[in-house]
Amino acid sequence: MERQKFSADLVFDGSRFLEKDTVVVVDGAGAIEALVPAADAGGEVKHLQGILLPGLINAHCHLELSHFKGIIPPGGGLAKFLLSVVGKRKEPWDEQLKREQIANAAAEMKAAGIVAIGDICNTADAIETKLASGPRWHNLVEVLNFTDETLAPRMAHNQQVLDAHLAAGLTSSTLTPHAPYSVTAATFDAINKATAGNIISVHNQETPAEDALFVTGKSEFDQLYALTGTAPLGPSGRSSLQTWLPHFTEGQTIILVHNTFTSPEDVAFAQVHAAQHGLQVHFCLCPNANRYIEDSLPPATMFLEKGAGLLLGTDSYSSNWQLSIAAEIKTLADHFPEVPLEVWLAAATRNGATAFGWTDLGRLEVGLRPGLTLLHTNKDGGITGTSSRVDFK
Repeated sequence: MERQKFSADLVFDGSRFLEKDTVVVVDGAGAIEALVPAADAGGEVKHLQGILLPGLINAHCHLELSHFKGIIPPGGGLAKFLLSVVGKRKEPWDEQLKREQIANAAAEMKAAGIVAIGDICNTADAIETKLASGPRWHNLVEVLNFTDETLAPRMAHNQQVLDAHLAAGLTSSTLTPHAPYSVTAATFDAINKATAGNIISVHNQETPAEDALFVTGKSEFDQLYALTGTAPLGPSGRSSLQTWLPHFTEGQTIILVHNTFTSPEDVAFAQVHAAQHGLQVHFCLCPNANRYIEDSLPPATMFLEKGAGLLLGTDSYSSNWQLSIAAEIKTLADHFPEVPLEVWLAAATRNGATAFGWTDLGRLEVGLRPGLTLLHTNKDGGITGTSSRVDFK
């Protein structure tokens, strides 16, 4: 690989826009060698139209559901969506098709400049692709358990899936709870003990029905519980987040995903609990998935006002039109024009890398190899919602 020099309409270093004439110099090993003004860069600078930034971090994905692309129609709410996913999982699927769709989705993300992914796993179906693909993976083996009677066998099953990832060399892998409406209190406690000091995630407050379940005991999840043959969880008289988060006390980094109906009081509660128990709490937004399922958006400006750490994710091809962090950035920028674009770019780069402990990613800094991504813009400078990996010779 040869030493190369890149400039762009704008250069973002993970925290801020640099001077407009900044040139990014990359050495033969792909590491950032220098960030210099154009006047000091010498010749052979390749100029790119758009925003040049570190490789993107997708903090929440379900790669193994890629064969559901275009299968589950948008709309109808989360309860209906969950029933559809459960039903589709039970249908016979061509295993070769599943493998191809998983590989295609991983390749799409790589081509779009996504360099690292927090990925939810219910099976070992995506292991082969992850070993062969370019992005870095943190694998979250998801535990669902609706009744305490099945706690031991469910944990044992998920441990087998986790062990398969670890045995394959995917060492950045851990158990994680699915969601408050699908995990009992005893299961949360078991996961807490099994994940001390680890990075986990929880699908959080994606629908008003989730809070209703814990506040009143009644919600739209009745069909889901009927399907699983279980009784509803709750009530606790408190919001969902304030019900489940106290189960975690072992220094975990917890990525709360979706948060479409999270309140300021919930954010404050999470911050206090995290400080008391040595936790790191991050809020991951997946706005296009929220539009796909609930036709709603998270209260993004509220999180910023509360000082919450924000990440970005795509969710899966069962719940999104594309696996594109650039498209998520555009949706947030379009709907929250009062928020500086740098906020969303940081959420997609530095913040994600920090949450997952990827200290070599997310920043344009001399000595790092974060990858380079070009966020495409139109002739007027507006972002298009697409991106591409910047390839080195």
